[in-house]
Amino acid sequence: MTVRRHPRRGRPARGAALLIAMVLLSVVATLAAGMVWQQWKAVQVETAERARVQTVWILNGALDWARLILREDARSGHPTSLDEPWATPLAEARLSTFLAADQNNNAEDNGPEAFLSGNIADAQARYNLRNLLTDGKVDPRQLGVLQRLCTSVGLPTDVAGRLANGLLASAGGSEADAPLAPQQMDDLVWLGLDAATVARLSTVTVLLPVPTPINLNTASREVLAAVIEGIDLGGADRLVQARSRKPLKTVQEARDLLGQGVVIGERDGDVKSAYFEVHGRLRLEQRLMDTISLVERRGGLDVVAIQRRRVAGVMAPNR
Repeated sequence: MTVRRHPRRGRPARGAALLIAMVLLSVVATLAAGMVWQQWKAVQVETAERARVQTVWILNGALDWARLILREDARSGHPTSLDEPWATPLAEARLSTFLAADQNNNAEDNGPEAFLSGNIADAQARYNLRNLLTDGKVDPRQLGVLQRLCTSVGLPTDVAGRLANGLLASAGGSEADAPLAPQQMDDLVWLGLDAATVARLSTVTVLLPVPTPINLNTASREVLAAVIEGIDLGGADRLVQARSRKPLKTVQEARDLLGQGVVIGERDGDVKSAYFEVHGRLRLEQRLMDTISLVERRGGLDVVAIQRRRVAGVMAPNR
C-alpha cells in the first residue's frame, strides 16, 4: 500500500514570521534611533543656551567693569585723554585669571576655557552726524565738515549731501514716505547708503543721540582737520603731537597752539567726553560673542548704557 506524504507547510509560515520579526526589529531600531537623536538634540540645545546665557552674563560684568573705570575717571576731574586708564585695552586673557582670587571658584572644572578681551573708545573722537541739522535745516558749515571727512576716507563728496538730506527727511517723520530715523551707524543703510560706505564713514563719524563736539584730546588728525576751520593735516598733526606730550586742559590751549585764524566753536571741540563705546569679546572654543555698548557719562559719576548690540560668530579654522 502506497502512502502519500504531503509537503510540509511549516517552512513558509516560519519564513513569514521571521520577515515580520525583522520588520518589527527595524521599526523598533528606527524609533530608538529617533529618540536618541531627539535626546541628543535637546542636550545640545540646552548646552548652547546655557553657554549663551553665561556669555551674556560675563559680558554684562565686563560692561559694569568699564562703567566703574569711567566713573572713577570722572571722579578725578581730569580732561578726557588717551593717557588715562580707560584708554588701555584689555588684551585677550583667560577668564580663570579674573576668578583666581575667588575661593568659591572650582578650579577643577573641566569645561572649555573662556577668553575675555575688550576696550573702551571715546565716541566723541569722531564727528557726530547729529551736528548736521540745526533748527530743522542742514547746516552748510557742518555739511562742509562732512564733505571733507568723506574725502579723507576716499568717498565721493556727494555722499555727504545724500546723508544730510536723508537725516533731514527722517527727522521730519510726518510724511508717509519719510525713512526711519537711524539710531546707530548701521541704520544709515535706511537712507540709501550701502554697507561698504557706512563702514568707511564709521571710522571718522558716529551717530549719537544729541549733537556733541569732538574731543580735541582723542580725535584723529583727519577729524581735527575737517572740523577745525583754518588748519590742514599739518596743523592737526601738530596738535596731536602736542597733546601726546601733555593733554589739553582747555579749548583755549588748542587755540593758542594753532595760532590766529583758527576757529574752534563750542559745537566744534571740547576737552572732555560724555559718550563712550565699550567693546567686549568672549571667546569660548570656536564660538565668539561680541558686544558693543554705547554709554553716557551723566553728571560726571552716573554712567548709563543707552545702546547695546550683540554679534555672535564662529572663528575661521586655522589653515
